Amino acid sequence: MVWRVLADLAGWAAWNPLYIRAEGSLKIGTRLSLTQALEGRTPVIIQPTVVDWVPDAQILWRLSQNGGLIRRLRYIEIDKLSQEACILSNGEDWTGLLVRYVPVELRRALRAGYAAMGEAIRDEAVRLWHAEGGAPTSDPT
Repeated sequence: MVWRVLADLAGWAAWNPLYIRAEGSLKIGTRLSLTQALEGRTPVIIQPTVVDWVPDAQILWRLSQNGGLIRRLRYIEIDKLSQEACILSNGEDWTGLLVRYVPVELRRALRAGYAAMGEAIRDEAVRLWHAEGGAPTSDPT
């Protein structure tokens, strides 16, 4: 279910608090167009390039800024634990000569955005699962 939520880029606008608009397709070398919304900041359009994607496992994209002096590698990874459980990791690795000049406030806003996106992915996957008749296998209380 988590992969279905992630693979539907056009549907991100309905649930994703970090990327409030997403266009493109998951194909290596394809450029995406994403509107990134961070708390306290004006939304910006970013256009990363898909580096890799593996169904049910990961999406990786790269974004270069300042003539390549800042490079960002965004990852969203799914580690399947069972038919009904997984671990989702999402974040970004930054490299380049100007990385040390990226404001702390921006890094904090991005971390908060990644956390909010992770929770929103979970919530949307659970919503879809219940809508399709899924039910817990044990009582959580």
